[in-house]
Parts: sequence; structure tokens; C-alpha cells
Amino acid sequence: MLCFDHLAIGAEALESGAAAVADVLGVPLEPGGVHPAMGTHNRLLSLGPGAYLEVIAIDPGAPPPPQPRWFALDDFAGPPRPRAWIARAEGGAEALGDALALAPQGVGRPMDFARGALKWSMAVPESGWLPYGGVFPALIGWQGAAHPADSLPDRGVRLRRLVVSHPDAGALRAALAPLIADERLVITLGAEPALAAEFDTPQGVRILA
Repeated sequence: MLCFDHLAIGAEALESGAAAVADVLGVPLEPGGVHPAMGTHNRLLSLGPGAYLEVIAIDPGAPPPPQPRWFALDDFAGPPRPRAWIARAEGGAEALGDALALAPQGVGRPMDFARGALKWSMAVPESGWLPYGGVFPALIGWQGAAHPADSLPDRGVRLRRLVVSHPDAGALRAALAPLIADERLVITLGAEPALAAEFDTPQGVRILA
């Protein structure tokens, strides 16, 4: 089974996006890094052990990648908001392969990434868009013991609920059933695919949608 790994908040520009998220949650975000293969960069926030939030945007100083960027960021516009959620396969490349075998068509092919001590494989769709209009999770497998959450200060923010809306909620629920069971995950009927994340913070419950 998979487990929740992190939430990607899309932004048109990294600094303004990170500032907007920090304003909602009431805590600062930490420096992240760059993803040369995708032409993106990010800022990070711990959500507790083994989980985090990233604000991610196109890096204007990076050359365009040869393929569409992950999380369909090439098509992103508007205010910062949840763009994707990422589920982790425990057990490296083999476990990621097992998860991909159960995932719907279009979730992507594994690509290898590295930044400092961090090494991971992630399934990236050829179109940039994840299945079910982008609300099916991206699948990741970390290589080795290093994980971004381990080096982030704990600001007391925790994911309370992730509400995933889709016009065919039943089909989405069935597609997720063999892969992940998390009481924080709520699949609901919606007019269009959408994500909304609720957080417990030192200032109370806060929502990014």
C-alpha cells in the first residue's frame, strides 16, 4: 500500500506563491531547491514525520525541459492552490513498480531525480497531466533513508483532510482502493476535478483550495 508523502501547491511565481501559503498557514516556508530535469523550483514545509508540503513553480532561470513539466505546471495559471498530491511507495523501485502495475493508465513512467542527499524515482505522465483530471496521486519512491521532511523544522502544521473532488467520484475511489487507505483522504463528487487541503496549525484550522 501507498502512504501520503507530500502535497504540491502550484504557483505562477515561487516567492509570491510561498508568501501566500505562509500567510494562510501562519508559518514560514523553508528553502527547497531546483529540479533541472523539469525546469521547476520549490519551497518546503514540514507536515510532520514523513510528510511535507511544497510550493512549486516554473523556474524562470532554467531552460525548458524536453517534456511537459510535472503536475501540468505548463498549463497552470491563477492564484496558488493545491495542484497535486504525491503518494509514497515504501520499498524503493520494486515497490514503486508494484504500485504502477495497479495504477490507472496514464500515471506515467518512472524518472530518477537527485538533489544533494535526496534520491527518488517518480512516475511522470507524458502529457504532464495525472489521471482523473490531475487529482489521481503522483507516485514516488525514495531511494535510501533521506527524506525532505527529516531536515525541515517542525512548525506544528499537520494535514487534517485532503478532499479530492471529481465528477466520477466512484471510479476514482475504486482506482485508489487497492493502492492507499488513509482516513484523511476524502473522495467526493464535484462538478470538476479539484483538490482542497485542510490543515491543523498553531493558529487553528486553515484551508488551501
